[in-house]
Amino acid sequence: MSSTKKLNLSKTRLLNLGLIMTLVLSAICLFASLEQYLSIQQVRVVTTVILLLCYTLFYYWIQDRHAQAHQAHRANHQIPSASLSTESLNQNDTLIVYASQTGYAEQLALQTQTSLQQGGMQTHLLDISQLDSALLQKAQQILFIASTTGEGDAPDSAAKFTRDIMTQSLSLTHCRYAVLALGDRHYQAFCAFGHQLDHWLHQQGAKTLFDLVEVDNGDDGALRHWQHHLGVLSGHTDLADWHPAEYETWTLTERRLLNAGSQGNAVYQLRLTPPTKRDWQAGDIAEILPRRPGIEIVLPHREYSIASIPQDGAVELIVRQMQQADGGLGWGSGWLTHFAELGTAIQLRLRNNRSFHPPDSHCPLILIGNGTGIAGLRAHLKHRAQQGQRQNWLFFGERNREHDFFCQTEIEQWQTSGVLSKLDLAFSRDQPQRIYVQDKLREQAAALSEWISNGAAIYVCGSLEGMAGGVDAALREMLGDEVLETMREDGLYRRDVY
Repeated sequence: MSSTKKLNLSKTRLLNLGLIMTLVLSAICLFASLEQYLSIQQVRVVTTVILLLCYTLFYYWIQDRHAQAHQAHRANHQIPSASLSTESLNQNDTLIVYASQTGYAEQLALQTQTSLQQGGMQTHLLDISQLDSALLQKAQQILFIASTTGEGDAPDSAAKFTRDIMTQSLSLTHCRYAVLALGDRHYQAFCAFGHQLDHWLHQQGAKTLFDLVEVDNGDDGALRHWQHHLGVLSGHTDLADWHPAEYETWTLTERRLLNAGSQGNAVYQLRLTPPTKRDWQAGDIAEILPRRPGIEIVLPHREYSIASIPQDGAVELIVRQMQQADGGLGWGSGWLTHFAELGTAIQLRLRNNRSFHPPDSHCPLILIGNGTGIAGLRAHLKHRAQQGQRQNWLFFGERNREHDFFCQTEIEQWQTSGVLSKLDLAFSRDQPQRIYVQDKLREQAAALSEWISNGAAIYVCGSLEGMAGGVDAALREMLGDEVLETMREDGLYRRDVY
């Protein structure tokens, strides 16, 4: 914006503010001089009018400050006004595309760009109105921040994209993407445009970097979850949270090694007790604020699937020790499995993970996971056992049965009692040829299709790389894209993958 335009805009704001202030002051003076001649009812009316004028002045001042801050934010981040050319888009660049109605999606796109750039990634920020088919077909990696407006409509800025691009069939098999969908659950079509965009991209063959993240009316927990994914994507998970949360003080009361002698990193089962009784649902997430002896900086949170239900009286986690590039233990896993002694205060926050809550109906449930993904599946099996729901089928994979059969005693007890009506295990290193959970799915294709035809839901928990993609591909081979997409839209295909 030119200096002349800025000056004219500032003059206009000052004149408008001055006019409103003059009106309010004049009204107050007039009221003071006439108050003795007015009845009680008239005094009330005049008082109401003055209060409305004061509210108008305050509202205008807030909006004006917001507009100035937004313009300064745009100027500081140098949002491009011209379209990005395919020639200037390199293979390793990441596109950050926002579809904004009020400016909120644009603001989150800027924060996303900042986080990725701090992680050393090359990025381009783009309004969705500037995204054409040529750019879309060249981009290797795209992050979409998509608002929904009205009763499930795309923002006005996305009108051209939905009309000209989303009506085409494009080959996007080269592209990996993720969607941050913004919405408000008070509206029936919650995050509708984000879901439509996600569905269309998948239909064109694009692969997800991670599952769609829904944000209900600016929910900080969902935004921290998005930022967590950004940290993993950039390889820099030590960046401060955008919106620091308030944590409670829980106590680490138990820690047990689950895989002594394993070829893999150590895995521990942890038990954390709350200060007072707390409630959550199977599928919810524990956000941990890690600490490290001798280090005073505030570290970003870490997320873990909860392996227990409230009736257990504590949050239980199954955590694998991770290693940083320098060989040291990961911030979160190192704190929980090594540095924190029993009895240590742990800063913990429960996060509602609605997209992985139990099915609404008493339908059969197929649970698929590997490694520490057993945590989220264990919580669901505990919930199903408590509810007396016995049509459950578990697929679980790890390295060796002897060392890595996490929760073996419980799983075998559930099988004996009938809570688990079917169990398939894939221990990849127990035979010369590697066997994974997706291979077990293919072996059981006929029975699995029968369960699906009887209304079963599929829940997947575990590693995004390898397992989740392999499972998704196997399910699509067996069931077809249309069936699996319908299940996803109906809440019958859910994933908690990381």
